[in-house]
Amino acid sequence: MARAFVALGSNLDDPRVQVLRGFYALARLPQTKLIAGSRLYRSAPWGVRGQPDFVNAAAEFETQLNPHELLDVLLAVERAAGRERDGERWGPRVLDLDLLLYGDRMLHEPGLTLPHPHLHERAFVLLPLHDIAPDLEVPGRGCVRELLARVDASGCAAMD
Repeated sequence: MARAFVALGSNLDDPRVQVLRGFYALARLPQTKLIAGSRLYRSAPWGVRGQPDFVNAAAEFETQLNPHELLDVLLAVERAAGRERDGERWGPRVLDLDLLLYGDRMLHEPGLTLPHPHLHERAFVLLPLHDIAPDLEVPGRGCVRELLARVDASGCAAMD
């Protein structure tokens, strides 16, 4: 079993509900056990302004799927939620599932980079990740707790 972490995000079609549905779908992945889920966070859009705020979260898994198999099932969950990948980066989306970490694996292949290349820069990823694994080491970057201390998290707030 490998330990993996996934970021969840949505800013369309009742984002809070979309992220909660995402957790439900993730809990049902094949050969995978959901270990922990973070609180939900509201965050300002990153990359492309002029779109609704996001709801973000993170999940921890144990999985027998390899990284590419796990990515494939995550993309299938996105499609089932109504996500259409049209090539626009950082735009609005019904559900976004990003594979952040897969054990201590470092990969840089077409379609999959581990750890996620922007994980260490994004408060909306680090805050939820800190909820479930504050001492987690991000290969090549450092501890989640330390990475979070280096970013501006003022645009993110925990939701009730």
